[in-house]
Amino acid sequence: MEDEAVAFLGVFVSEQFYYWASVVMLMIHVGFLAYEGGVARTKNVMATMTKNLLTVASVGLGFFLVGFWVYNAFPLWPVAGPIFGPWMSPEGLSEDNGTLLGLANAALPWAEALGPNVSDHLTPVFMFAFALFAMTTGSIMSGAVIERIKMGGFLILALVLGSVLWVIAAAWGWHYTGWFTTKLGYHDFGCSSVVHGVAGFFTLGVLIILGPRIGRWVDGKSIPILPHNLPLTLIGLMCIYVGFFGFLAACAIMLPEQTGVITIYGTPMTLASIGCNTFLALSAGFVGAYVASKGDPFFTMSGGLAGIITSAAGMDLYAPVLVIPIAFFGAWMMPKFAKLIEKFKVDDVVGAVAVHGCCGFLGTILVGIFAAGYVQGEGYPPITFHGQLICSLICCVILGFLPGLGLSWVLSKCGALRVSKEEEIEGLDLLDCGIGAYPETGAIKVPDPELPTPAGAPATVTKLATES
Repeated sequence: MEDEAVAFLGVFVSEQFYYWASVVMLMIHVGFLAYEGGVARTKNVMATMTKNLLTVASVGLGFFLVGFWVYNAFPLWPVAGPIFGPWMSPEGLSEDNGTLLGLANAALPWAEALGPNVSDHLTPVFMFAFALFAMTTGSIMSGAVIERIKMGGFLILALVLGSVLWVIAAAWGWHYTGWFTTKLGYHDFGCSSVVHGVAGFFTLGVLIILGPRIGRWVDGKSIPILPHNLPLTLIGLMCIYVGFFGFLAACAIMLPEQTGVITIYGTPMTLASIGCNTFLALSAGFVGAYVASKGDPFFTMSGGLAGIITSAAGMDLYAPVLVIPIAFFGAWMMPKFAKLIEKFKVDDVVGAVAVHGCCGFLGTILVGIFAAGYVQGEGYPPITFHGQLICSLICCVILGFLPGLGLSWVLSKCGALRVSKEEEIEGLDLLDCGIGAYPETGAIKVPDPELPTPAGAPATVTKLATES
């Protein structure tokens, strides 16, 4: 009985580790809610925040129904085995193929492993953790496109990004048998390209088709549209930073039979070093963005995230004295990326392309410079610069930018991407929610024009509201 208790203790520790890391990750979405709500203008606050809530809900459900299976079924596709993947042929691909088939079957939404099954404590909690990663990709895009995108079109984009595209990147480059890892020596511990690069460049494709907000450029001149509540935005970013400590902890592999913590690439690591390096990257990122932006508070606060993302890919390998200049450099470059994109009249409201896309790509490439030749786990090739470059380009361009551009173009042609000019000028709160964040300003929807104005409401209600 004592041996059984000791064995279960290992299972319980792993289960608790991923459970609480995932709960901490929820702070990322609390942060995005406040961050984007503060950036939006008063007429769009409720629509922006509601969009974030629906992102969590829709991507979470989509990942459960599709994404978790894709992650477990696609690591070898399309470079090994039949074109439709290992689940079609349980024999003949590799010695791991039977295990892969079992994992793919266990990830199906109706699988016994995902149910209330006391014989499997880990599969459901892994799904929980991965779902939080998936939700983050949708939230990365959501802030960039606010104030002019249709709710339905946005949710379609978020579902494809969060339930399919980044999951394929993860299967290839963040799975112990993924072909990025086993054939090209790829290393991306903290998902710099697998999550941030894919989501950031997918967002760029969407923004090109979506177009800028009305009034953002007048006669070719850039007209800044300022956040309605910058303090709320800064608080939201701090919540995101808290969540990222859970995000990076959940990137570690901590299983009952192990005698230490490892990465998905079989390399040894410690949670202590991740905590130390994350804190240093956050701090150096603040400084780098502050210097580059000459003290702009929005860029300065975003610099912390830029610093973390730039160093995340190799955070398990870097010494603290290396994390500081890498994070500083990424955050210093971030405002410059943002200004470059702005020259092409890309209206990225929160700087998602610069912070997530550009810093994610840069951070992955830097691993190929500072960790080139590092020998990973048994059976894995060493880290190479060309492997980092090729795999990052696949993530950012093939799985990110091109699908974002193509899918948003299709939605635009179907009239499902952008709201009308009249609705954008009036604000999306009434269109999507029927009420604004600040109803005393007059943003209240009256269901029936023949009915009296609700008690306590201003005497004047907008024309669009009464017609909604």
